[in-house]
Amino acid sequence: MLILFQLLYLISITYGFYLPGVAPSDYKKGDNIPLLVNHVTPSLHHVSNQNKISSATYVYSYDYYYPKFHFCQPKDGPKKQSESLGSIIFGDRIFNSPFEINMLEEKKCVSLCKSTYSKSDGVFVNRNIRASYNHNWLVDGLPVASIIQDVRTNSEFYGSGFKIGEVVDNLAHLYNHFDITIEYHKRDEDKFRVVGVTVSTFSLDRSQVPENSKPEELCSEDLKPITLSKQDESEVLFTYSVRFEPSEIAWATRWDKYLHVYDPKIQWFSLINFSLIVLILGIIIGHILVRTLKNDIVKYNEVNLDDDVNDESGWKLVHGDIFRKPENSLLLSVLIGSGVQIFFMVFVTIVFALLGLLSPSNRGSLSTFMFVVYISSSIISSFISGYIYRFFGGENWKLNMLLTPVLVPGFLFGIFIFLNFFLISVESSGAIPMGTMVAIILIWFVISIPLSVLGSILSSKKSMLTVPVRTNQIPRQIPKQPWYLRTIPIMFISGIFPFGSIAVEMYFIYSSLWFNKIFYMFGFLFFCFILMILTTSLITILMIYYNLCSENYKWQWKSIFIGGGCSIYVFLHSMFLTNGEKLAGLTSFVLYTGYSIVISSLVFLCCASVGFISTLFFVRKIYAQIKID
Repeated sequence: MLILFQLLYLISITYGFYLPGVAPSDYKKGDNIPLLVNHVTPSLHHVSNQNKISSATYVYSYDYYYPKFHFCQPKDGPKKQSESLGSIIFGDRIFNSPFEINMLEEKKCVSLCKSTYSKSDGVFVNRNIRASYNHNWLVDGLPVASIIQDVRTNSEFYGSGFKIGEVVDNLAHLYNHFDITIEYHKRDEDKFRVVGVTVSTFSLDRSQVPENSKPEELCSEDLKPITLSKQDESEVLFTYSVRFEPSEIAWATRWDKYLHVYDPKIQWFSLINFSLIVLILGIIIGHILVRTLKNDIVKYNEVNLDDDVNDESGWKLVHGDIFRKPENSLLLSVLIGSGVQIFFMVFVTIVFALLGLLSPSNRGSLSTFMFVVYISSSIISSFISGYIYRFFGGENWKLNMLLTPVLVPGFLFGIFIFLNFFLISVESSGAIPMGTMVAIILIWFVISIPLSVLGSILSSKKSMLTVPVRTNQIPRQIPKQPWYLRTIPIMFISGIFPFGSIAVEMYFIYSSLWFNKIFYMFGFLFFCFILMILTTSLITILMIYYNLCSENYKWQWKSIFIGGGCSIYVFLHSMFLTNGEKLAGLTSFVLYTGYSIVISSLVFLCCASVGFISTLFFVRKIYAQIKID
């Protein structure tokens, strides 16, 4: 399996267009430096008080050469660059460009092309300027960046991508001149490496400037900005300039300026705050185990089972039903197995990223790696699912073996296909090509299904966990439960604790997913993930203990809903991410809501499996301590 895993990963990254840390590019003076263009993506609005505008938020991207943008194309037409599977899935569409950049050869106001915008195309571009769409260019694997000032820390950093235009006095102006600055590091007498790329953008109306004018006149910053007309056709001349700056930054550290930590104090505060919550919950659980449970067990073992037992030892009254087979045990075991698979995928991916093995410069490596780990861990999913199903006394092991690799992945894949139709309807670059869809299905059936069968076979040969108490033939009647121990209230009550440990990181994760920001704070994410898992485990055990004290022995499904309670807050949090800005149109709403449901479902399964497994060991532990005749 390890060899298969390594082979898949090597294959997946071989087709990536850039492999960081392995083959840095050395340029001689005059060597061509390719400038590649990626999709045009939405970003969060940043509107000043003097420039208040009302604009909707879009969540889908476009190809750079989408016809309505009329961006300049290479002479021989755009040529698609090879990309990894993860890069394609996340909407990257990388092409060559007409920009001609040569090492140490500066250029001033070079004409790219002249584009004519129809009335409808002008409206389309103006709409996307107002929606804060971004260019995403790449030079030597580095994003062409805009320089951003962090007002909190009073420091400058490079923001990935830059706006396609600006809005001034409620008028949209298209950027049509680009001052590109290439920062280079001198390695040898005639060896240079690119260590930074920034751009300054300008909107210049050349309609009153003669075509044979000097470059200084064509690119004068005194020209008024250009506005695409809604009534007539508009002609736009695109130009660019290139200059080079020497830099002491080494190639190995060139990403440092791009990887900026937003609000580090808030993240440290969040970590410390919820570390204390985990500590407090741990003390409470410790108190229950060491004091309350110990005293209960001592009292219980001293009395005759035929005598009345007081209310405070109610958890012991259900010993004859605690391991009774739950309803829909097949579905429960499949969900638990799928949840463990998701947990394993997330944990391994975060650890690899934390160790620096998944660099943000290798586009798509993170998502490709997650996909490979998810498929490879199908054996774990089926093993856990089959084992839990046998533990509950399930007999239809073939159906369990079939459903485990199909049910949850099939549900997720069905949602992706449904959402893909909406992406196709708006001609978004994020629409997954049919060939990629077929490839994913083939990979899934060729690799995942055999691994699932192997996992089921291994689980059938594993000896079962012992059950410390016998199960009565007649189920005990469950008394009326307090309102706060019912499923929905207890999900809301218990879910707030694990969600709090990841709330800050969820904002950055969603910003990265939807608005093309680089996420790299895997150290914070790792500790937040561990805190979330610990909190989920502790709060589920605590709530199940209170349920058992209320003589409710149906803990299996209850532990799943308690553990997955934080997914409710993950979904609600995602709905308020856009800071009150309205999602534009039905497509944006469906896409945003659909993918938010997918993410919340994955969080639910992951945390539910943690809650169930923690509770299983807790229940076995406490009922093994009492004497039953």
